[in-house]
Amino acid sequence: MIIMINGAFGVGKTSTAAKLQEKMPNSMLFDPEQVGYMLGRILTDEIKSEQERTDNFQDLDLWRVLVVQAAQAIKSKYQRTMIVPMTIYNKDYFHYIYEGFRRLDSQTYHFCLMASEEVIFERLKKRGEVEGNWCFQQTNRCLDAFQSACFEPYIWTEKMEVSEIAEAIMKTIKHGTA
Repeated sequence: MIIMINGAFGVGKTSTAAKLQEKMPNSMLFDPEQVGYMLGRILTDEIKSEQERTDNFQDLDLWRVLVVQAAQAIKSKYQRTMIVPMTIYNKDYFHYIYEGFRRLDSQTYHFCLMASEEVIFERLKKRGEVEGNWCFQQTNRCLDAFQSACFEPYIWTEKMEVSEIAEAIMKTIKHGTA
């Protein structure tokens, strides 16, 4: 099984993923950001194509390919449920990775955690982010993009504890309603 936990930076993806891992035997976390960080250290702007020269490693074509390939290798070797927290709001990139994951495991689920801008900003501050930094700058872009139905189902997290979010995900998976 692969469980994608999507949402804006600061909405609670990583905390929810960690709680899910605690509750789900034979599971592991897979963070696609690590693939992006690796590529960021390897690929200089002179190597990148023009459309890849942005402040977002998700714009690297190779990032999407390697995320799916790394997931395939890890899943094949370790045979564990993969819990994948990631902010991915570009529809094309999302479809590429989601469909790639579904080819690896037909039991692939996606959940988009949602909250208001104000709540997300408070959570970002609480985790130590500097107001106005890159994460803050992405919030409205994420919230606008996530209005697309392709990112459903949504879990509105404003009045939920992390354990409740994890339980809602597990319940949805158990009932096969995602």
